[in-house]
Amino acid sequence: MADAIQIILGILILIGVYFLTQWGVALRVRRACKWVVRDLEMKHAFDVESAVELPYAKKEFFRMGLKDFRPKAVESLAAVGILAHTVDGKWYLLKRGLSL
Repeated sequence: MADAIQIILGILILIGVYFLTQWGVALRVRRACKWVVRDLEMKHAFDVESAVELPYAKKEFFRMGLKDFRPKAVESLAAVGILAHTVDGKWYLLKRGLSL
């Protein structure tokens, strides 16, 4: 009976660790979203004419160091309609004054 309890406890701990890491990733993506929106507001990129290039919008495959969540944040913000991009790869805000 003790072996079964250990296995069940181990599985519950693994499930808990998985959900904690996913929660941490969600927090980091949220922080990156705020950073991207603040960056575009500081550059006054509010329409197609004032759109700016975002060097961090592209994923780098061979990047050393900590994971960069800014490309994922740009994708997420574009998917929900907060950011838009031009045909030449520049980005601008569609909605101003957001409190993410």
